[in-house]
Amino acid sequence: CSSSAKVHVKTLHISQHFYIYLKDLDADDRLSALEEISDEEAVGISIPPSIPPASVSLQDYVDQSETLTKLVQLGVSLWKLERRPNVGSMLLRLDFNRDVAPCLLFLKEIGVEDSRLGYIISHNPFILSENLENLQARVNYLTSRKFSSETVASMVSRAPYLLNFSVKRLDNRLGFFQQQLKLSASNTRNVVARLPRLLCGSLEPVKENLKVCEIECGFKQNEIQHIVIAVPKVLTASKRKLTQIFDFVHNTMKVPHHLITKFPQVLNSKFLRLRERHLFLEYLGKAQYDPDLPSYISLDRLVSLPDENFCTELAMATLEDFYLFQKTL
Repeated sequence: CSSSAKVHVKTLHISQHFYIYLKDLDADDRLSALEEISDEEAVGISIPPSIPPASVSLQDYVDQSETLTKLVQLGVSLWKLERRPNVGSMLLRLDFNRDVAPCLLFLKEIGVEDSRLGYIISHNPFILSENLENLQARVNYLTSRKFSSETVASMVSRAPYLLNFSVKRLDNRLGFFQQQLKLSASNTRNVVARLPRLLCGSLEPVKENLKVCEIECGFKQNEIQHIVIAVPKVLTASKRKLTQIFDFVHNTMKVPHHLITKFPQVLNSKFLRLRERHLFLEYLGKAQYDPDLPSYISLDRLVSLPDENFCTELAMATLEDFYLFQKTL
Protein backbone atom coordinates (compact mmCIF):
# COMPACT_ATOMS: atom_id res chain seq x y z
CA CYS A 1 0.00 0.00 0.00
CA SER A 2 1.30 3.48 -0.82
CA SER A 3 3.06 5.05 2.13
CA SER A 4 1.22 8.32 1.52
CA ALA A 5 -2.23 6.79 1.87
CA LYS A 6 -3.99 7.70 5.12
CA VAL A 7 -6.02 4.88 6.59
CA HIS A 8 -8.34 5.54 9.52
CA VAL A 9 -9.36 2.48 11.50
CA LYS A 10 -12.35 2.03 13.78
CA THR A 11 -12.82 -1.02 15.96
CA LEU A 12 -16.22 -2.63 16.25
CA HIS A 13 -16.30 -4.85 19.33
CA ILE A 14 -18.96 -7.46 18.61
CA SER A 15 -18.22 -9.99 21.31
CA GLN A 16 -15.60 -10.93 23.85
CA HIS A 17 -13.38 -12.60 21.27
CA PHE A 18 -14.39 -10.89 18.05
CA TYR A 19 -13.25 -7.51 16.78
CA ILE A 20 -13.95 -6.05 13.34
CA TYR A 21 -11.55 -3.46 12.02
CA LEU A 22 -13.24 -0.91 9.81
CA LYS A 23 -11.27 1.16 7.35
CA ASP A 24 -12.53 4.65 6.64
CA LEU A 25 -14.47 4.41 3.38
CA ASP A 26 -12.97 7.69 2.20
CA ALA A 27 -9.36 6.56 2.65
CA ASP A 28 -7.56 5.61 -0.56
CA ASP A 29 -5.58 2.56 0.51
CA ARG A 30 -5.66 0.70 -2.80
CA LEU A 31 -2.80 0.40 -5.27
CA SER A 32 -3.18 2.29 -8.51
CA ALA A 33 -3.32 0.04 -11.58
CA LEU A 34 -0.48 2.13 -13.10
CA GLU A 35 1.72 2.33 -10.00
CA GLU A 36 5.02 0.48 -10.18
CA ILE A 37 5.77 -1.96 -7.37
CA SER A 38 8.91 -3.81 -6.40
CA ASP A 39 9.48 -7.51 -6.93
CA GLU A 40 9.24 -8.04 -3.17
CA GLU A 41 5.83 -6.33 -3.05
CA ALA A 42 4.63 -8.34 -6.02
CA VAL A 43 5.56 -11.61 -4.33
CA GLY A 44 3.70 -10.51 -1.21
CA ILE A 45 0.38 -9.96 -2.98
CA SER A 46 -2.04 -12.72 -2.04
CA ILE A 47 -4.49 -13.94 -4.62
CA PRO A 48 -7.69 -15.35 -3.09
CA PRO A 49 -8.85 -18.75 -4.29
CA SER A 50 -11.55 -18.61 -6.90
CA ILE A 51 -15.12 -18.51 -5.66
CA PRO A 52 -17.06 -21.67 -6.53
CA PRO A 53 -18.99 -21.06 -9.78
CA ALA A 54 -22.17 -22.58 -8.39
CA SER A 55 -23.36 -23.97 -5.07
CA VAL A 56 -26.53 -24.78 -3.19
CA SER A 57 -25.04 -23.70 0.13
CA LEU A 58 -23.58 -20.39 1.31
CA GLN A 59 -21.18 -22.40 3.48
CA ASP A 60 -19.20 -23.22 0.34
CA TYR A 61 -18.39 -19.51 -0.07
CA VAL A 62 -17.47 -18.66 3.53
CA ASP A 63 -13.72 -19.18 3.10
CA GLN A 64 -13.65 -16.92 0.04
CA SER A 65 -15.95 -14.16 1.34
CA GLU A 66 -14.91 -11.80 4.13
CA THR A 67 -18.53 -10.71 4.47
CA LEU A 68 -19.84 -14.23 4.99
CA THR A 69 -16.98 -15.09 7.33
CA LYS A 70 -17.72 -12.17 9.63
CA LEU A 71 -21.47 -12.71 9.46
CA VAL A 72 -20.93 -16.27 10.65
CA GLN A 73 -18.76 -14.95 13.48
CA LEU A 74 -21.64 -12.64 14.43
CA GLY A 75 -23.92 -15.66 14.76
CA VAL A 76 -25.84 -15.24 11.50
CA SER A 77 -27.56 -18.49 10.44
CA LEU A 78 -26.58 -18.88 6.79
CA TRP A 79 -28.78 -21.95 6.44
CA LYS A 80 -31.83 -19.79 7.11
CA LEU A 81 -30.79 -17.16 4.59
CA GLU A 82 -29.93 -19.54 1.74
CA ARG A 83 -33.50 -20.83 1.75
CA ARG A 84 -34.73 -17.44 0.59
CA PRO A 85 -34.66 -16.43 -3.09
CA ASN A 86 -31.82 -14.08 -4.13
CA VAL A 87 -30.58 -13.50 -0.57
CA GLY A 88 -27.41 -15.54 -1.09
CA SER A 89 -26.37 -13.61 -4.20
CA MET A 90 -27.15 -10.34 -2.42
CA LEU A 91 -24.87 -11.21 0.49
CA LEU A 92 -22.03 -12.23 -1.82
CA ARG A 93 -22.18 -8.82 -3.51
CA LEU A 94 -21.92 -6.94 -0.22
CA ASP A 95 -18.62 -5.47 0.91
CA PHE A 96 -18.25 -5.83 4.65
CA ASN A 97 -16.64 -2.48 5.37
CA ARG A 98 -18.82 -0.55 2.95
CA ASP A 99 -22.21 -2.22 3.38
CA VAL A 100 -22.37 -4.34 6.53
CA ALA A 101 -20.23 -2.63 9.17
CA PRO A 102 -22.04 0.75 9.06
CA CYS A 103 -25.36 -1.00 9.66
CA LEU A 104 -23.93 -2.97 12.59
CA LEU A 105 -22.51 0.20 14.09
CA PHE A 106 -25.87 1.92 13.71
CA LEU A 107 -27.69 -0.92 15.48
CA LYS A 108 -25.18 -0.86 18.32
CA GLU A 109 -25.46 2.92 18.63
CA ILE A 110 -29.24 2.76 19.11
CA GLY A 111 -28.77 0.23 21.90
CA VAL A 112 -29.11 -3.19 20.26
CA GLU A 113 -27.05 -5.72 22.18
CA ASP A 114 -24.21 -7.59 20.47
CA SER A 115 -25.95 -10.92 21.05
CA ARG A 116 -28.96 -9.82 18.97
CA LEU A 117 -27.09 -8.69 15.83
CA GLY A 118 -26.85 -12.19 14.38
CA TYR A 119 -30.53 -12.83 15.10
CA ILE A 120 -31.60 -9.62 13.36
CA ILE A 121 -29.61 -10.28 10.19
CA SER A 122 -30.60 -13.97 10.13
CA HIS A 123 -34.25 -12.92 9.99
CA ASN A 124 -33.89 -9.69 8.02
CA PRO A 125 -30.77 -9.55 5.82
CA PHE A 126 -32.39 -6.73 3.84
CA ILE A 127 -31.63 -4.28 6.64
CA LEU A 128 -28.06 -4.35 5.29
CA SER A 129 -29.25 -2.65 2.10
CA GLU A 130 -31.24 0.08 3.87
CA ASN A 131 -30.04 3.68 3.76
CA LEU A 132 -28.70 4.72 7.18
CA GLU A 133 -30.53 8.05 6.98
CA ASN A 134 -33.81 6.20 6.53
CA LEU A 135 -33.03 3.93 9.48
CA GLN A 136 -32.25 6.95 11.64
CA ALA A 137 -35.43 8.72 10.54
CA ARG A 138 -37.52 5.74 11.66
CA VAL A 139 -35.78 5.60 15.03
CA ASN A 140 -36.32 9.36 15.40
CA TYR A 141 -40.02 8.90 14.65
CA LEU A 142 -40.44 6.25 17.34
CA THR A 143 -38.66 8.37 19.94
CA SER A 144 -40.83 11.34 18.91
CA ARG A 145 -43.81 9.15 19.79
CA LYS A 146 -42.36 8.81 23.30
CA PHE A 147 -40.91 5.34 22.96
CA SER A 148 -37.79 5.38 25.14
CA SER A 149 -34.40 4.60 23.59
CA GLU A 150 -34.28 1.35 25.54
CA THR A 151 -37.74 0.38 24.28
CA VAL A 152 -36.82 1.13 20.66
CA ALA A 153 -33.69 -1.04 20.95
CA SER A 154 -35.75 -3.86 22.45
CA MET A 155 -38.41 -3.56 19.72
CA VAL A 156 -35.81 -3.68 16.94
CA SER A 157 -34.15 -6.69 18.60
CA ARG A 158 -37.42 -8.65 18.72
CA ALA A 159 -38.95 -7.45 15.43
CA PRO A 160 -36.05 -7.44 12.92
CA TYR A 161 -38.14 -5.95 10.08
CA LEU A 162 -39.30 -2.97 12.12
CA LEU A 163 -36.84 -0.44 10.70
CA ASN A 164 -37.44 -1.53 7.11
CA PHE A 165 -40.80 0.22 7.13
CA SER A 166 -41.27 3.89 6.31
CA VAL A 167 -42.21 6.52 8.85
CA LYS A 168 -45.60 6.84 7.14
CA ARG A 169 -46.33 3.14 7.55
CA LEU A 170 -45.23 3.12 11.19
CA ASP A 171 -47.45 6.13 11.85
CA ASN A 172 -50.42 4.49 10.11
CA ARG A 173 -49.96 1.32 12.13
CA LEU A 174 -49.83 3.12 15.47
CA GLY A 175 -52.91 5.10 14.45
CA PHE A 176 -54.75 1.92 13.49
CA PHE A 177 -54.25 0.26 16.87
CA GLN A 178 -55.08 3.40 18.81
CA GLN A 179 -58.28 4.08 16.86
CA GLN A 180 -59.41 0.47 16.38
CA LEU A 181 -59.02 -0.39 20.05
CA LYS A 182 -59.86 3.11 21.30
CA LEU A 183 -56.74 3.11 23.44
CA SER A 184 -54.86 6.03 24.93
CA ALA A 185 -51.50 6.90 23.41
CA SER A 186 -49.80 5.44 26.47
CA ASN A 187 -51.64 2.11 26.25
CA THR A 188 -51.01 1.94 22.51
CA ARG A 189 -47.27 2.32 23.14
CA ASN A 190 -47.46 -0.33 25.84
CA VAL A 191 -49.16 -2.87 23.55
CA VAL A 192 -46.83 -2.24 20.61
CA ALA A 193 -43.69 -2.20 22.75
CA ARG A 194 -44.55 -5.63 24.15
CA LEU A 195 -45.42 -7.07 20.73
CA PRO A 196 -43.52 -4.96 18.14
CA ARG A 197 -44.28 -7.33 15.28
CA LEU A 198 -47.73 -5.73 15.28
CA LEU A 199 -46.09 -2.90 13.33
CA CYS A 200 -44.59 -5.30 10.79
CA GLY A 201 -47.12 -7.99 9.92
CA SER A 202 -50.41 -8.03 8.08
CA LEU A 203 -53.37 -6.33 9.71
CA GLU A 204 -55.90 -8.85 8.39
CA PRO A 205 -55.36 -11.45 11.18
CA VAL A 206 -55.62 -8.65 13.74
CA LYS A 207 -58.90 -7.41 12.29
CA GLU A 208 -60.24 -10.96 12.17
CA ASN A 209 -59.32 -11.67 15.80
CA LEU A 210 -60.98 -8.46 16.94
CA LYS A 211 -64.17 -9.58 15.16
CA VAL A 212 -63.86 -13.02 16.75
CA CYS A 213 -63.58 -11.46 20.21
CA GLU A 214 -66.59 -9.22 19.63
CA ILE A 215 -68.95 -11.29 17.51
CA GLU A 216 -68.13 -14.96 18.14
CA CYS A 217 -66.98 -14.68 21.75
CA GLY A 218 -69.31 -11.85 22.75
CA PHE A 219 -66.85 -9.62 24.60
CA LYS A 220 -67.72 -5.94 25.04
CA GLN A 221 -65.46 -3.16 23.74
CA ASN A 222 -64.02 -2.35 27.16
CA GLU A 223 -63.41 -6.05 27.82
CA ILE A 224 -61.50 -6.39 24.54
CA GLN A 225 -59.42 -3.36 25.49
CA HIS A 226 -58.50 -4.94 28.82
CA ILE A 227 -57.68 -8.29 27.21
CA VAL A 228 -55.42 -6.74 24.54
CA ILE A 229 -53.57 -4.52 27.02
CA ALA A 230 -52.93 -7.51 29.28
CA VAL A 231 -52.16 -10.06 26.54
CA PRO A 232 -51.28 -8.42 23.18
CA LYS A 233 -50.65 -11.87 21.64
CA VAL A 234 -54.42 -12.35 21.48
CA LEU A 235 -54.31 -10.06 18.43
CA THR A 236 -52.07 -12.43 16.49
CA ALA A 237 -53.18 -15.82 17.84
CA SER A 238 -54.67 -18.27 15.39
CA LYS A 239 -58.43 -17.91 15.09
CA ARG A 240 -58.84 -21.64 15.71
CA LYS A 241 -56.90 -21.53 18.98
CA LEU A 242 -58.71 -18.43 20.18
CA THR A 243 -62.20 -19.84 19.55
CA GLN A 244 -61.26 -23.29 20.87
CA ILE A 245 -60.00 -22.00 24.19
CA PHE A 246 -62.85 -19.53 24.64
CA ASP A 247 -65.44 -22.19 23.86
CA PHE A 248 -63.91 -24.59 26.38
CA VAL A 249 -63.50 -22.01 29.15
CA HIS A 250 -66.90 -20.39 28.68
CA ASN A 251 -69.11 -23.30 27.67
CA THR A 252 -67.42 -26.32 29.31
CA MET A 253 -65.85 -24.75 32.40
CA LYS A 254 -68.79 -22.31 32.69
CA VAL A 255 -66.59 -19.27 33.31
CA PRO A 256 -68.42 -15.99 32.54
CA HIS A 257 -67.04 -13.22 30.33
CA HIS A 258 -66.07 -10.91 33.17
CA LEU A 259 -63.84 -13.54 34.79
CA ILE A 260 -62.14 -14.38 31.50
CA THR A 261 -61.53 -10.66 31.09
CA LYS A 262 -60.05 -10.52 34.58
CA PHE A 263 -57.65 -13.39 33.75
CA PRO A 264 -57.11 -13.06 29.98
CA GLN A 265 -53.86 -15.06 30.12
CA VAL A 266 -56.08 -18.12 29.81
CA LEU A 267 -56.72 -17.18 26.16
CA ASN A 268 -52.98 -17.48 25.48
CA SER A 269 -52.54 -20.80 27.26
CA LYS A 270 -52.03 -24.25 25.79
CA PHE A 271 -55.39 -25.87 25.13
CA LEU A 272 -54.23 -29.41 25.97
CA ARG A 273 -52.83 -28.31 29.35
CA LEU A 274 -56.02 -26.37 30.14
CA ARG A 275 -58.25 -29.28 29.18
CA GLU A 276 -56.27 -31.91 31.12
CA ARG A 277 -56.13 -29.83 34.27
CA HIS A 278 -59.81 -28.92 34.21
CA LEU A 279 -60.87 -32.54 33.65
CA PHE A 280 -58.61 -33.69 36.49
CA LEU A 281 -60.10 -31.11 38.85
CA GLU A 282 -63.58 -32.09 37.68
CA TYR A 283 -62.76 -35.75 38.37
CA LEU A 284 -61.69 -34.78 41.89
CA GLY A 285 -64.73 -32.55 42.40
CA LYS A 286 -62.56 -29.43 42.66
CA ALA A 287 -63.36 -27.61 39.39
CA GLN A 288 -64.66 -24.47 41.09
CA TYR A 289 -63.94 -21.16 39.32
CA ASP A 290 -66.43 -18.83 41.04
CA PRO A 291 -64.58 -16.41 43.39
CA ASP A 292 -67.73 -15.99 45.48
CA LEU A 293 -67.78 -19.67 46.46
CA PRO A 294 -65.44 -21.72 48.70
CA SER A 295 -62.38 -23.53 47.25
CA TYR A 296 -62.11 -21.02 44.41
CA ILE A 297 -59.45 -21.69 41.75
CA SER A 298 -58.35 -18.74 39.63
CA LEU A 299 -57.80 -19.17 35.89
CA ASP A 300 -54.43 -17.50 36.24
CA ARG A 301 -53.08 -20.14 38.61
CA LEU A 302 -54.79 -22.93 36.71
CA VAL A 303 -52.77 -22.27 33.55
CA SER A 304 -49.55 -20.82 34.96
CA LEU A 305 -48.48 -23.19 37.73
CA PRO A 306 -46.02 -26.02 36.94
CA ASP A 307 -47.54 -29.51 37.12
CA GLU A 308 -46.12 -30.25 40.56
CA ASN A 309 -47.49 -27.03 42.07
CA PHE A 310 -50.80 -27.48 40.29
CA CYS A 311 -51.17 -30.90 41.91
CA THR A 312 -50.11 -29.95 45.44
CA GLU A 313 -51.69 -26.47 45.64
CA LEU A 314 -54.87 -26.76 43.54
CA ALA A 315 -55.74 -30.42 43.04
CA MET A 316 -54.48 -31.58 46.47
CA ALA A 317 -53.19 -34.71 44.74
CA THR A 318 -49.86 -36.26 43.82
CA LEU A 319 -48.07 -35.74 40.54
CA GLU A 320 -48.29 -39.50 39.94
CA ASP A 321 -52.10 -39.34 40.28
CA PHE A 322 -52.22 -36.61 37.65
CA TYR A 323 -49.99 -38.53 35.24
CA LEU A 324 -52.09 -41.68 35.66
CA PHE A 325 -55.24 -39.65 34.97
CA GLN A 326 -53.73 -38.18 31.81
CA LYS A 327 -53.31 -41.71 30.43
CA THR A 328 -57.06 -42.26 30.68
CA LEU A 329 -57.89 -39.31 28.41
